[in-house]
Formats: sequence, C-alpha cells, structure tokens
Amino acid sequence: MLKGKKVGLRARYEDDIPILRAELYDDVVNASRAEGRPWRPITPGSKDPRLVVDDQEQGHVPFSVVELDGGTLVGTANLWGIDTHNRSAHIGLGLLPSARGHGYGTDVVAVLCHYGFVVRGLQRLQIETLSDNAAMLRAAERNGFVREGVLRSSSWVMGEFLDEVLLGLLVQEWKG
Repeated sequence: MLKGKKVGLRARYEDDIPILRAELYDDVVNASRAEGRPWRPITPGSKDPRLVVDDQEQGHVPFSVVELDGGTLVGTANLWGIDTHNRSAHIGLGLLPSARGHGYGTDVVAVLCHYGFVVRGLQRLQIETLSDNAAMLRAAERNGFVREGVLRSSSWVMGEFLDEVLLGLLVQEWKG
C-alpha cells in the first residue's frame, strides 16, 4: 500500500466494487461530471469496466483509496494514459460523498505524485477537471500543479457545455 498522511492507496478488492458502483457511478450527476462519456446504467453483477481491474493493462493503474485510521474505503484513484516513451500520465480520483471535505483529495494527489514520479520515474503528471470543481483544483494546486490552460466548452455535462481546466506538474517542480 502507498501511504499519505490521511489515506492509503491499495489494490482494488472485489468487495470495493459494489460500494464504489453504488456511491460513485450509480449517481447520474456525479458520474456524468467525472467521466468523459454519457452515463448509462450497468447491470448489477456485470463486470463494470470502470471498476474491474485488468492487471495486464499497462497504461492504467487503478487504486482503491482507504482511510489510514481504520481502513475504510473512501474512493478511487488512478494513473491513466501512462506514456512510457514521453514519461507522462494523467491523474484521476473520485471520493465517496461521505469522504469529501476532509482533505483526502489533496492527500490522494500527493500520493499519486509520489507513485508517478518516484515509483514510475515519470517526468510529467497532468490533471483535467471541470472548471467549477473547486475541490480538485485546490487539491492539485496545493500539490504544486500549475494551470496550463482552459479548454472552453469542451465537456458536455447534464445538458450543458462546461469548461475544463488543464493542470500540469513536472518532476523538477514537485516538492515531495
């Protein structure tokens, strides 16, 4: 397990999937804001591709996020779009509604930076988030990410186009 100050990032357990599905992905608004594709229902018991881990997939590393005190599942985190040639990747995370507002997001981003820069030897990490996602913007900037641009009206979310903010962090800028 990778440990931060408040959370740990560990492998996804089968028991995590029903909780993550119910609290993150069955919520139409939350799922629509978190993904770049339209929400659709997933049949209970099916292999949900957003949650089931393919250990052979080299370009995506999913984690379950747990509280260090007690081990309670609080969300998901991942490094995706891993480009081994250019040594870059994207960061993503989703916290259960009950876990929001406790500083876990900032800690998750810090642990993902450690994983990306130290464990994987990457040069650049990138985050894309909706411009009104103040919590993710704050978590990224507290970890040294720099706003590099705005993709105007680039995300169709629940009936409207929203701007997306692009943030980046280079290994030499990172203060691990």
